[in-house]
Amino acid sequence: MKKQLLCLLLTLALLGCCGCTAAPPSDDGRLQVVCSLFPYYDFVRAIGGEHVSPTLLIPAGRETHSFEPTPLDVITLSRADVLVYNGGESELWVEEILESAGENIAFPLRMMDHVDALEEEIVEGMEGHDHRHDHDHEHEEDEHHHEITYDEHIWTSPVGAKELCRAICETLCAADSAHADEYRANLEAYLAQLDQLDRQFRTVVDEAQRCTLVFGDRFPLLYFCKTYDLEYRAAFHGCAGDTEPSLATLKYLIDKVDAEDIPVVYTIELSSQKVANAIAETTGAKVARLHSCQNVTRQEFDAGETYLTLMQANVAALKEGLS
Repeated sequence: MKKQLLCLLLTLALLGCCGCTAAPPSDDGRLQVVCSLFPYYDFVRAIGGEHVSPTLLIPAGRETHSFEPTPLDVITLSRADVLVYNGGESELWVEEILESAGENIAFPLRMMDHVDALEEEIVEGMEGHDHRHDHDHEHEEDEHHHEITYDEHIWTSPVGAKELCRAICETLCAADSAHADEYRANLEAYLAQLDQLDRQFRTVVDEAQRCTLVFGDRFPLLYFCKTYDLEYRAAFHGCAGDTEPSLATLKYLIDKVDAEDIPVVYTIELSSQKVANAIAETTGAKVARLHSCQNVTRQEFDAGETYLTLMQANVAALKEGLS
């Protein structure tokens, strides 16, 4: 987002504070925590419990990569006691709002500072990959022109999620030391559930007949696949804005599914499934969803879906695809 737009949003937000466009800050004594993405919102409500009032800034059902904040979002963010956001290219708008209106947020927590970020990959067959890629890549590094782009979907591995939860817990403890013992107890209970989830995924992989996943979609599950030593092929990388793959990419994925008799083509949440359906219709494979948990539909949100329930569904979907 351009800084001029953010300045306009900030101006409108400040004007809105004089009107009644935003709800007044909560006076119930709970810690006000604003989260940019669903997984962090869910981690906060699990760890914070009754002492925290979490707000999901990007609404359920919205595409996160193209999100632009409204004046009301700026007000909401600026009133937070704690702000939990991802960081990275997709959330530069958060950084710019913090520069303009974040002076009152005592505890901003940038989650990408708490992981060993992985470089985004363009694998064989993926849109943007060609036979010259490796040569050009080496040439760029030799000329010191290679700019690393990191994959931002850092919560998709339950193992990595544990580190993110620990960072959230320590921030809540710093912001509200009176309830630190409860936050830490909630954290330990939640980490035990993540450990159980991790064991389930490892059991599926250990018993699998194959180790390759095919996505007829964007691929936001790099951290997940690296954790469980899974190979993958996909139409687009994780933050791609494209929706139509080239014929070469589509043919590659169809040939891959046919050649290896792959039973499932995966798609992700909030997707049209158009590419996955085309591959499935040609090959006879089934379409299934692996949820990245970046956001949920409104129906899922209202039904009370959580990171754990969505990942539990991923266990079953993964087992089907690796059989």
